[in-house]
Amino acid sequence: MTAHLGRIGIWTHHSTLTPQLAIEGERLGYGAIWAGGSPSGDLGFVDEALAATDSLVIATGIVNIWQDDPATVAASHRRIVDRFPGRFLLGIGAGHREATQEYVKPYEALVAYLDGLDAAGVPADERVLAALGPRVLRLAAARTAGAHPYLTTPQHTREAREILGKGVLLVPEQKVVLETDAVRAREIARPTVEFYLGLQNYRANLLRLGFTEEDLEGEGSDRLIDALALHGDVDTVATGLREHLDAGADQVVIQVLGDDPSAGYRALAAALK
Repeated sequence: MTAHLGRIGIWTHHSTLTPQLAIEGERLGYGAIWAGGSPSGDLGFVDEALAATDSLVIATGIVNIWQDDPATVAASHRRIVDRFPGRFLLGIGAGHREATQEYVKPYEALVAYLDGLDAAGVPADERVLAALGPRVLRLAAARTAGAHPYLTTPQHTREAREILGKGVLLVPEQKVVLETDAVRAREIARPTVEFYLGLQNYRANLLRLGFTEEDLEGEGSDRLIDALALHGDVDTVATGLREHLDAGADQVVIQVLGDDPSAGYRALAAALK
């Protein structure tokens, strides 16, 4: 893979990825920032973040294949890598059924999209797939640099590594709440986690991981919330993040929940050095 991501990264919505955040992330020692929330295929914010930094990698987590065609995204990719070689990773994915009217045969759509990126000259080692289930994980291994699973656990990371095999990039996202009061931590985490519990692809993956329909009902069980949004003091959360690395992740991408994510990123950067 062209980009060198490091072991720890930041996940943030693309609308909050400012040059200031990029500068701070790089200063703290994070290797990459992953920009989620289905950014537009123009990806202008990527140029701004990279121009403000020296070595930070920016990755998309992810560009939605239903939103922009491969040629548009490939043109953005080429613009970025020509200016900032080795510092951009294109993450793509099919999103979820409930938000996309065109969501028909997503696996076939992913294959066709990858074909389009091939035709437009995007190298396989400069792109990754949002992948949860075994079939898409295998596609990620065959056609891209690797996989970027979202809303997962170290157990999923371990199983994904077995499917992907050695030498294939694996970068899971992990939500965290720096709060030692479990009740308060769950109150902070639930609004974010609950959104995904009604989405079929995430539900199916969580059921594969051994959670029950009861765990996924309503706002989610305490057991589910605690697994999907690690909470505790800095050392406790850092230990939980290292479980992904021990399970086979190349990088774990941290999404800090709460009123002041920047403070969380500062604290975790020191603990994870």
